[in-house]
Amino acid sequence: MSKLVKVAIAGALGFVAGILMAPKSGEETRADIKKKAGDLKKQANVKKGQAMKAAVDGAESLKAGGEKLRKEARGMSKSAVSSGKAVRAEAGRLGDEAKVRAERVAKDVKATAKAVERDIKRNMK
Repeated sequence: MSKLVKVAIAGALGFVAGILMAPKSGEETRADIKKKAGDLKKQANVKKGQAMKAAVDGAESLKAGGEKLRKEARGMSKSAVSSGKAVRAEAGRLGDEAKVRAERVAKDVKATAKAVERDIKRNMK
């Protein structure tokens, strides 16, 4: 049990014991109890109002936080798509460049092979 609950129970018990032990008439005691009950009801209504306001404020904060999260996630998604497109374009460009270079190397290898073949034939005569 929390300290607040213990204090509230102790206070209520002390109040009841005080009323029962007080040298007042039954009519006065009933009037005191009725007044105190009314005061407690007012306090409970105040606390209820505070709790309701806190709940509404909390819900609004959660809603605002959720909206920020949604916007951030959407931004990250757009960024990821954009980055993916850029990577795909760069990969295509690099693939084309690799193809051109491979063709160049193949031509150079063929030319070198022919030159070696000519040198061998010349030297074998």
